[in-house]
Amino acid sequence: MQASALKNQQRALRDTLPEAHAVRLWRATSWLACAEAQQDNPDLQFISLWIAFNTCYSVDEEKPQNVGERDLFQRFTHKLVKHDTTGKIHQTLMQTYSGPIRTLISNQHVFAPFWGAQRLIANGEPDTTEWKTRFDKASKTAMMFLMEKKVPELLSVVLDRLYVLRNQLMHGGATWNSQVNRQQVKDGCSIMMTLMPVIIQTMLAAKEEDWGEIFYPVVK
Repeated sequence: MQASALKNQQRALRDTLPEAHAVRLWRATSWLACAEAQQDNPDLQFISLWIAFNTCYSVDEEKPQNVGERDLFQRFTHKLVKHDTTGKIHQTLMQTYSGPIRTLISNQHVFAPFWGAQRLIANGEPDTTEWKTRFDKASKTAMMFLMEKKVPELLSVVLDRLYVLRNQLMHGGATWNSQVNRQQVKDGCSIMMTLMPVIIQTMLAAKEEDWGEIFYPVVK
């Protein structure tokens, strides 16, 4: 579903949605629309899609120091799957697994321990990360999650890879329009363009869920 159709749904339900939830989803849909306009610019398209996703999962709250983004992903994905009563998220993952998800998971350059190993090697230290063993195991585990319909677990693997890609782009670890990282950027865009409308629709239907406080609420 395109952003324009999602906006129409949100307009129709505006009076029934909690204000913070309505703002969250409207913001997310606006960035999905931005991503749709960036078909010829994968870097900016992925960044727009990640902002849309960030808008959906981020919560303005005090967090313990040991709680990171991956913990927030897991909490968010469990909520999503709970409300995905028709299994759209699993269906979406099934449709994209043999293509962009499989190639993304098989790409060592979006596997965080790989970069940990590179830092050790660059400093002349022995590689103690065992990243290759962990990489191979993670790829097999992702397939098992798919077959056993463990959607939150599979989403966590996919988001973990996408988060590394997000860091590469947002932290200046990649060149714009570079030929070096094209495959993972294209895979990331394909996955997120497919997932984001499903995520927004699922949240739109689950207005009773506590999705948390939004950052920077509208001040009238």
